[in-house]
Amino acid sequence: MLRYTLMRLGIFAGCLVVVWGLVYSGIVPRGLGDSNGLWIVLLSLVISAPISFVVLRKERDRASVQVAARVDRMKANIDANRAQEDLADDTARAQGQTS
Repeated sequence: MLRYTLMRLGIFAGCLVVVWGLVYSGIVPRGLGDSNGLWIVLLSLVISAPISFVVLRKERDRASVQVAARVDRMKANIDANRAQEDLADDTARAQGQTS
């Protein structure tokens, strides 16, 4: 998961550098007033999102398998704890009724 995040950040950083170069060379229009920095960041986000979606497909699938396995383990642990509690409750009730 960390690898995927770092790859996304790398793609964003690359887009940020390219967009910054295009804005300051005059190919892409500058933002209005003092919003130039925000314009560059937003444009970089908009450009990097579809690139990341296409380029990082395999890495995203690999990360989702890890997340799904972690969720399954957590569910199994919760079910095991619930079963232990039910068994303890049933045992306590059975001992209370026989007295």
